[in-house]
Amino acid sequence: MVFLHGGGQTRRSWSRAAAVVAERGWQAVTVDLRGHGESDWSGDGDYRVVSFAGDIQEVLRQLPARPVLVGASLGGFTSMLLVGELAPEIASAVVLVDIVPDMDPSGATRVHAFMADRIESGFGSLDEVADMIAEYNPHRPRPADLDGLRTNLRRRGDRWYWHWDPQFISGTAAFPPIEIIDTDRMNAAVAAILRDRVPMLLIRGQMSDLVRQETADEFLARFPQVEFTDVGGAGHMVAGDRNDIFAQAVLEFLARHVDAG
Repeated sequence: MVFLHGGGQTRRSWSRAAAVVAERGWQAVTVDLRGHGESDWSGDGDYRVVSFAGDIQEVLRQLPARPVLVGASLGGFTSMLLVGELAPEIASAVVLVDIVPDMDPSGATRVHAFMADRIESGFGSLDEVADMIAEYNPHRPRPADLDGLRTNLRRRGDRWYWHWDPQFISGTAAFPPIEIIDTDRMNAAVAAILRDRVPMLLIRGQMSDLVRQETADEFLARFPQVEFTDVGGAGHMVAGDRNDIFAQAVLEFLARHVDAG
C-alpha cells in the first residue's frame, strides 16, 4: 500500500495509518512528493500533477506489482492521473482521501492561504507554528509536545520555515500544478480507472471545506461504482483527525476487493 500525502504535507502524515495497515499484513510505503519533506525541490520549477505522477510511477517500478494507492488531496490528484492516464492498471485499488475533481473553490482558497502565509518570513518559534495550525484547525487539540512539528519545518538561522519549496505554492513555479483545476481532465481520469474495473473508495471528512456533502454526492452520482465513507469528527486532514476510523475504513474496503497476501 503506497501512501501519497497532500500539498504541504510529508510522508510522516501517514505514520499512524501506515502502522495500522502494516499490523494487518500490508507492506506500507510512504513517499515524500517532489518539493516536499526530504525529497529534492524541482530545479526547473516543475510541479505539474503529471510530473508528481511520473515520479510515483518510477517509485512503483521498485515495488511489488499493482499496489493500492492511497492519496490525500494532491496525492489523490496524482493517483488519478497516474492510474487514469499514465499507467492504466498499475494499481489494484485507489483510495481518494477528501478529494474529488470538482473540489470546493472556497475551501481550496482557504488551504492555499494557510500554506502561503509566512512562506517567506517564517516563524520565530514552534509555538507560533502551533498557534497558526490551531487557528486553522480549531477542532483538533493543540499539541502539548511540539517536537512533532519539526518534521514539517526547516530551521534557517534563528527562524523556522515550512519544508516545501515556496515555488510550489507561491505561483512562481515555471510549471505549476494547473491540472487540479482541470475538472474535465480529472473526471476523465476517474472514468478511465473505473472502466478498467479498478476499485475506488472516497473517504471524506465530515467537517471538510474542500469536499462538501453536496460535492461528494455529485461525484458519487456521476461515478456510482465508487464506494464512500464519511468520517465524523474529521476535516480535510482525515487521517490526522481520526486515524482509527480512517484506517479501518481502508482495511474494510480492501478486504472486499484486494488480497493483502
